[in-house]
Amino acid sequence: MKTFALNSDDNITVFASTEEADPQRGVERFRSAEQFAALAKGWPGGRLVKIWNKLPDAHPVKKFTDRQTGVTRIWKALQSPAPAVASGPKRDKHAAPRQPRRNVGRTNTKAAQVIALLRQPAGASLKSVMQATGWLAHSVRGFMSGHLRKKLGLRVKSFRRKGERVYSLRA
Repeated sequence: MKTFALNSDDNITVFASTEEADPQRGVERFRSAEQFAALAKGWPGGRLVKIWNKLPDAHPVKKFTDRQTGVTRIWKALQSPAPAVASGPKRDKHAAPRQPRRNVGRTNTKAAQVIALLRQPAGASLKSVMQATGWLAHSVRGFMSGHLRKKLGLRVKSFRRKGERVYSLRA
């Protein structure tokens, strides 16, 4: 049975058996999720975050919702086919920098249609966006706020022209 050893630097080492895990001072060992949860019970929440952030292929977090969430996520990561072993930096310092993902936006979506409407020099009225998408007014406003502003980070300008609400994308 796999044995996990957690040292004082919050690095986890995986051993194939209990015999391989030689006893050392300041190293905590566990073999099950229950044992890991029992160890973590007395830790400050920040220690779970440090352990998680040191795991390879883990997306860094600032905090967990609660202790159980942190314990569960770490345990699942340790159970992956190639066990995640924390041993320092996640990337080789001399490796080539990662290439940013290319945004391959689809052009046949309602989101793309709305963005195209808003990029027109005069912008687009609320009614014209509703007509193009088949959405209700509250759905258009929610899309502008949630998807365009918050998710995509676009700057949407809203103003009234002849008593009608008009939206456009700021440069």
